[in-house]
Amino acid sequence: MTFQRITVDPALMGGVPTLRGLRIPVATVVSMVADGMSTEEICQDLPDLTPDDVTEALRYAAEAVRERTLPLAPSV
Repeated sequence: MTFQRITVDPALMGGVPTLRGLRIPVATVVSMVADGMSTEEICQDLPDLTPDDVTEALRYAAEAVRERTLPLAPSV
């Protein structure tokens, strides 16, 4: 899977993944979705973003979780 809108630049935001080289980290967008914001609300709060940016941020986050093991509490 390739990502056209996700960029990583060590000189920008400490090298964290951002959207299209903007100073908007993928994690910020994913957190906004997790907090219950709609794509429209996110794009209103961050007018440099498009709905496609939000979608790609979520796809990127899903792939990042799929590719690594995160510490979780054991299932009961």
